[in-house]
Amino acid sequence: MNTLRAIPIAPEALHELVAALEAAHLPTSDVRDEARRFFRFDDTSTLGFAGIEGAGADRLLRSVVVLPSRRHAGAGIALVAALERLARSQGIERLHLLTTTAQPFFERCGFTIADRASAPAAIAASREFRSLCPSSAAYLVKSIGGVDAAA
Repeated sequence: MNTLRAIPIAPEALHELVAALEAAHLPTSDVRDEARRFFRFDDTSTLGFAGIEGAGADRLLRSVVVLPSRRHAGAGIALVAALERLARSQGIERLHLLTTTAQPFFERCGFTIADRASAPAAIAASREFRSLCPSSAAYLVKSIGGVDAAA
């Protein structure tokens, strides 16, 4: 797989992301809320989408979806790795996520299961934690080290 490019999605162009999320039965009700940045990941064509929510060293990984025509052959792992590189370059130190269906996938990407009660306050206050994902959703965390971690 060629190197993936992360292309920021402007708020007025979120329709492709919303369509992909709806097709994958993932939440879409808050994608237009503030404090979320979404990206389209391309190599020779669109592979998928993902986003980051919040501010500070801890961020919420949001709305990871690979287009059906691009699934398999490590596409999802490559997309998450590209998003991690982007996050790391921006000084983000840890990524957090909730999932009801993809826990094994994210564990293959290096995320570890954590107790939801241990989530940082800003992560726990997100709509994703408070209302969008059920309390049965798995909470996972990955330390990615920020730009300062390399110094």
